[in-house]
Amino acid sequence: MILNVFILDVLNDQLIAAEILQAVNIKMPAKKDGWNFNWSKLLREKNTQTFVLRIKGHENQVEGVLQLKLENEMLIMNVIEIAPHNIGRQNKKFDHVAGCLISYACRESFKIYGNYKGYLTFVSKTNLIEWYSTRYGAEVALGQRMFISAEKGIELIEEYLNRKK
Repeated sequence: MILNVFILDVLNDQLIAAEILQAVNIKMPAKKDGWNFNWSKLLREKNTQTFVLRIKGHENQVEGVLQLKLENEMLIMNVIEIAPHNIGRQNKKFDHVAGCLISYACRESFKIYGNYKGYLTFVSKTNLIEWYSTRYGAEVALGQRMFISAEKGIELIEEYLNRKK
């Protein structure tokens, strides 16, 4: 299943069509290209699902990758990474990539049955805790473990996934 979204072309200040789809038969980003994770290896991890965000019509250009894991009725954002050219404030090519992927994970969390339906949990690097809190409304649970509540998840889904051009 492909989910159509829009990301922001920073240089032109325009929303452009993109898509989120499960990473099956897709050339995954590599460390040699400046990415932090070995996505080909992560793709083979058991009990996980991996999704890519790419611009429509540019199937070989991955802008961001998300790996989800279901554990004890809880959906975990196991790993998320955006393309090196989308990081930072200056010279960023596309914005809203992480927002779209995190919102997608929130949407998936509503498919879970049990006490944690609608909640997304993850572990953050210490230097990103404030960024996740400010930008996405994530809350600290314990130490570096964070979560996005069902209510905040709905807001993110509206903002990033239901955005019209």
